[in-house]
Amino acid sequence: MYTKELFTKKSGGILPQLVSAQTENQQSRYVVQKILEYREMGVPLEEIAVLFRSSFHSFDLEIELTKANIPFLKFGGYKFIETAHVKDVVAYLRVLENPRDVVSWNRILLLIDGVGPRTAEKVVDDILKRRVGLAKEFKEAVTATTKFWMDYGHYSENVRNLFTMLKEIAAPHIPPAEKTFHILQYYEPILRVRYEDHIKRKKDLDTFQNITERYKSVNELLTDLALEPPNESITDIESPGPETEYLTLSTIHSAKGLEWNTVFVIYALEGRFPTMRSAATDEEMEEERRLMYVACTRAKEHLLITYPMNIYDRESGLILAKPSRFIEGIGENLLEPWVVE
Repeated sequence: MYTKELFTKKSGGILPQLVSAQTENQQSRYVVQKILEYREMGVPLEEIAVLFRSSFHSFDLEIELTKANIPFLKFGGYKFIETAHVKDVVAYLRVLENPRDVVSWNRILLLIDGVGPRTAEKVVDDILKRRVGLAKEFKEAVTATTKFWMDYGHYSENVRNLFTMLKEIAAPHIPPAEKTFHILQYYEPILRVRYEDHIKRKKDLDTFQNITERYKSVNELLTDLALEPPNESITDIESPGPETEYLTLSTIHSAKGLEWNTVFVIYALEGRFPTMRSAATDEEMEEERRLMYVACTRAKEHLLITYPMNIYDRESGLILAKPSRFIEGIGENLLEPWVVE
């Protein structure tokens, strides 16, 4: 049996930072701001990485990076807007915003049990031919909006259920978060049938629900989601050329063995990292601790650990507000505390 003695040859350097933010979006905007600052200081984007425990932890950040025109590649999971279940939910919002959106109509109609391409085509044709004239009024008055979604009695029960749901949330004054809440209630049985990993995907949709709460209009939300990132994702066939500069987003599992000049470890929040379920056994908790060690040792020069302080966990009903147990209590001589305001 061999003993292992860890040591470092490097002396001096900047203290790692522990940064707390009031909300997830504040955390995201802080990370974007710091990335731009490091870039101005001469650190290439390829020498900067954002690491996280689970893929959905980066969803809000991906929107902010795209808005800031910062190119990134994501490892260890799909980009937020590329996931099929998020595309499904966005399609419901799109038809509410624009009844002429044939692509979105087809997508949500084909999710219905018993509806095939021909039936979907007939329904969409009916909408465009007989009801699209109401589209202007649809935007302007609650009465017209209600009228638009009525008189679908000749469709099958499953299709009528879709229109009933849409009719109830179509009014323009209903905020995006409330619309999304009702859409997710309708969509959850579909999610369970279509995807074996529906529990994992449900967490993605809970995160999407949280994101919608900061928007005042569906149009504003859809505009941000429609922004094209300045590069293709790691899942696409063509990889960027050697001169293409991009930020790395990665799960910690996918970052093992790699190093960057500057590393952000986001969502270092008790209940997210470690996860709530990891408390079930000592072995699982130790694995979480090892993951935190891996994340923190990926940084060569700058390490910033961030966490939001006001996260509602829909599964447990708890408000998550404390830093991860793995970093809580570390002295200021080792970890410099910062608060984002």
